[in-house]
Amino acid sequence: MTEQERRTGRDETEEERADRMWGEILQEVRVAQMGVQILFGFLLTVVFTTKYDTLNDTDQTIYIVTVVLGACATGALIGPVSLHRLVSGRRIKPQAVTLASRLTFVGLILLLATMASSLLLVLRVATHDDYVPWLVSGVVVWYLVCWFALPMWARHRHTE
Repeated sequence: MTEQERRTGRDETEEERADRMWGEILQEVRVAQMGVQILFGFLLTVVFTTKYDTLNDTDQTIYIVTVVLGACATGALIGPVSLHRLVSGRRIKPQAVTLASRLTFVGLILLLATMASSLLLVLRVATHDDYVPWLVSGVVVWYLVCWFALPMWARHRHTE
């Protein structure tokens, strides 16, 4: 295979490409779904602990925001499964792939927000120190680098 042939990509129809991309999205979503569902399940139990009643108003507000973010992230990351089920056989897979991709991206942003607010709450309760927002900010920057900056760098560097 020549260098030019390698650079032109796959020889596939629009439907074949949609099938391949759909499978890739579902694999990616499986990973994110598991994480968000475990985190969300844990968050739902916190309100039933004795510690919850001792939280100050700010921490209770952070908790409520975190639960709502977790619920939204769960919805967005499970959305592609429902989308697939409801449009299956309608011959709109390329459009469904685009919608599922957007839902997944929104879900990842909501997951990032959920994880950041969860970390903020836990560290505020555990330490009561002024450095907590800085630590959470550092973790958020790390997520941004791993989840967005590195992939965008690779995309820019290795594609035309």
